[in-house]
Amino acid sequence: MTARESLHLKAGLLATGLLLLSGFSMAGAVQPPRLVLQITVDALRGDLPGRYAHLFGDGGFRYLMEQGAHYTNAHYQHANTETIVGHVSLATGTVPAAHGMVGNIWFDRGQGRRVYNIEDPDHHLLSAGADVDRKTEIDPTQKAATVDGRSPATILSSTFSDELAVHYGGKSKIFGVSIKDRGAVSMAGHAGKAFWFSKANGEFVTSSYYYDQYPEWVKAWNARKPAQAYAGKSWELMHDSSRYLFGDSDDREYETDFPGYGRTFPHPYGTSDDKYFTTRLTLSPSGDELTLDFARALIDSEQIGQDEVPDYLAVSFSSTDYVGHVFGASSLESEDNLARLDRTLAELFEYIDDKVGLENTLIVLSADHGQPEVPGRLHELGIENAHYLDTDALDKTPAIAALKEKYEIGEELIEGYFHPYVYLNRALIEEKGLDPAAVEKAVATELVKFDGVAAAVSSTALRTASLPDTLLMRAILRNFHPKRSGDIYIVFETNVFINDFDGLSVASTHGSPWRYDTFVPVIFAGAQLKASSVSRPVTPYDVAPTLANYLGVKPPSASIGNPLTEIVPAGR
Repeated sequence: MTARESLHLKAGLLATGLLLLSGFSMAGAVQPPRLVLQITVDALRGDLPGRYAHLFGDGGFRYLMEQGAHYTNAHYQHANTETIVGHVSLATGTVPAAHGMVGNIWFDRGQGRRVYNIEDPDHHLLSAGADVDRKTEIDPTQKAATVDGRSPATILSSTFSDELAVHYGGKSKIFGVSIKDRGAVSMAGHAGKAFWFSKANGEFVTSSYYYDQYPEWVKAWNARKPAQAYAGKSWELMHDSSRYLFGDSDDREYETDFPGYGRTFPHPYGTSDDKYFTTRLTLSPSGDELTLDFARALIDSEQIGQDEVPDYLAVSFSSTDYVGHVFGASSLESEDNLARLDRTLAELFEYIDDKVGLENTLIVLSADHGQPEVPGRLHELGIENAHYLDTDALDKTPAIAALKEKYEIGEELIEGYFHPYVYLNRALIEEKGLDPAAVEKAVATELVKFDGVAAAVSSTALRTASLPDTLLMRAILRNFHPKRSGDIYIVFETNVFINDFDGLSVASTHGSPWRYDTFVPVIFAGAQLKASSVSRPVTPYDVAPTLANYLGVKPPSASIGNPLTEIVPAGR
């Protein structure tokens, strides 16, 4: 080969290489979305959107289910399906054994007391008088907090939003908004900013973890006092009762008759000076409407999705959970609430489309957990085994009394039950010189004999993996964190529930490993995704790694989920 021929060959190879590189670059240069919008609907059981679709208009749930990628067989695989557990699992792509949020509350042995999941004494609320009012608060988990501070410090894994912040050098705008503090803080992660509704002062608030003082737009929003607009009004049916599946079932004795609210439509909110006024707003679609209004102000004021760096907005709608607790999933209230949430979602998507463009927005909707049916409703259908269980009786059974006699214990052996864990009186066990593992095992053996208890598993067995390899035991193990979990994990039988919330009897409670509590929707939409309905088994832990994969960022640090193959950018 001559020198000239060699030169021509090298030039050709170089040109070919440059062409290939250019093609690769063009194929790989997929423009990321300007906004990732993550919606979490608290307690939206997976079947409910389809069940109540006859009431839906265009642009809300129908847009998601008909134009998005709808996963119809998504289940959590951890045992304690509570709000903070599910929200953080969605945010981190992992189970509570890794992210550490084993329950809405747990007993902190170091402090010798119950702790609320996101309480933080080092980061106080920016608003005076916005802390939990224990005289009117009906959420018993929030009452456990002894300080007004809130932060994500107790979340042990990074979240998707954290990884987005890292990838883009802190240039992504990251926010979480919810009626519930734990719904906002969990999704905003460690690197974002969170706002939530204070029932004590009727405003959206935040803590010093996020800001030294409120942005001016937040001050302006609160100054408008949007919550006050509901004073003297009522939650009324959106349609004629004949359109509803439960239109003739408005008054059921098993529904909670909350003070001044009643069991039948219309449900009055009361006057603005009524001590339960803001609570009633959260027990209705109004809570979601307020969340939407604040989210729109945030989008506009913070210029969300207005440049090439992807932003992240998490909106957690809480009313479905509260309405489900008070009235049940199969109630006229739950049905109308979903119809109104459908309109709220449609308004949110329309606003996003106008400000950012749905084609520039990747949307994902899921839920932190499902919800069961009310025992009274099941009884109407002939399902008689459903009932409530009194956990205060656990320490008073003859079997536990016999154990106390055996160990010569005259005091309470069970220090407390903070769902889903039994905590033993360790100081007493140590004082008696007893083997903690032996006591745990003995108490668990007796508790599982209790009517309505399906399983009682000691922490020693979980710590040493001395368990039968069953789906239930795997779910309990995924919930176990050695520094936060109690001494014995209790699982109630299917359709057996606790209904006492600090003296208020509620209709329905979630928090089990059974399918009605693990079943949630997972729907991706926007960003020119192809419409599809997918029935293969997936998990909500897949959401965070799917978002990470879509944007080309690394997955959260403890993520166990897998990217969903249908969710890829156009052109990739």
